[in-house]
Amino acid sequence: MSTHKAEGCEVLIVGAGITGLAAARELVSRGADDILIIEKEQGLGAHASGRNSGVLHAGIYYSPGTNRARFCVEGNRLMKEYCRERGLTLKETGKVIVPDTDEKEEALDELKRRADSSGARSYLIDTKELLDIEPHAAPRERALYSPDTAVVDPVQILGEMKRELEEGGRVRFLFGTSFVSLAGTGTAVTSAGNIRFAKLVNAAGTFADRVAGAFGIGGSYRVLPFKGTYKKLKKEKSYLVRGNIYPVPDLRNPFLGVHFTRSVRDDVYIGPTAIPVLGREEYGFMDDLSLESLSILYREGVLFFANDAFRGAALTEIRKYSARNLLKEARGLLPGLGIDDIEDTPKSGIRPQLVDWDTKKLVTDFVVIRDGGSIHILNAISPAFTCSMAFARYTVDTLLGHT
Repeated sequence: MSTHKAEGCEVLIVGAGITGLAAARELVSRGADDILIIEKEQGLGAHASGRNSGVLHAGIYYSPGTNRARFCVEGNRLMKEYCRERGLTLKETGKVIVPDTDEKEEALDELKRRADSSGARSYLIDTKELLDIEPHAAPRERALYSPDTAVVDPVQILGEMKRELEEGGRVRFLFGTSFVSLAGTGTAVTSAGNIRFAKLVNAAGTFADRVAGAFGIGGSYRVLPFKGTYKKLKKEKSYLVRGNIYPVPDLRNPFLGVHFTRSVRDDVYIGPTAIPVLGREEYGFMDDLSLESLSILYREGVLFFANDAFRGAALTEIRKYSARNLLKEARGLLPGLGIDDIEDTPKSGIRPQLVDWDTKKLVTDFVVIRDGGSIHILNAISPAFTCSMAFARYTVDTLLGHT
């Protein structure tokens, strides 16, 4: 933990995940020279930024005009450039999107339309082309190929950004420090004492709604945490997947479905699930219960009856706690897979999904709210890591009133 005694700064950033670090880099490029980043954990990447799959998405899934669609293609390019310039791990493996049922084949055309609208390269391919790319994939008549999907090491990127920011001398980090509340305009109450600021960037991820609440912002949103768990292929079976094999997702929900990803360390992960849980940091089983858990349970109950898509997803996902049910879904993409080919892994993550409580619908895009000298980034869900550098430009423009 840093021993710096925080008293004041030009810009206070809450959260040292990828969103906060990318915003700091952008602010530095605009001339800011006194930035303080506070982080409640003792290091980088403890939550979403360090626990994600490492996939750089290409911009195929997202509705035209949304923030996710606007920033994914450019974010993908900028992150790849950053990795190349700094010698960071980058595997440009591409991805195939395979309909795991006949009914989903029609949705390929909608994905292609979305990709074209976003400027993302994608190609409809036939069975032969699919099996040339992924020889063991389900031999469907059509699939979608994304050449620009890649895989990186998120923790490595976070570490490099921190080193870069500290070397520049204009950014300080204060770890083990939580945002608690606001004490009048321009003063944050933290677990390390009061910090005066001229501007504030709320990049607190899972807890961004609580920080926003201190400013009286975002009151219509509620958080529903979803846990992503994984299995992986045993080493001797990892040859079955060359790069990334994804299903055609249910576009009513912001989840991509169980897929296969070859990581930078050549482990092939199967997942993630999207199981509703009762804690914002429930990486194990019922290991983050609190008073809020009752509220989360209530929200899930209301949504279960009010939202058909959520109810269908919840029932489907809970069944994936069983390895055999997970395997059944995975076989839609990789038919030759057997129960003895997969093994457990401790890898897991939490998606802090926002719900618009007025409409009882899951929020499917990033939410950015400016309030005077503060800006609040809510619902920074996938592909937030991919979008981060391009999205930071928009965030800082908005903060400075340039949009």
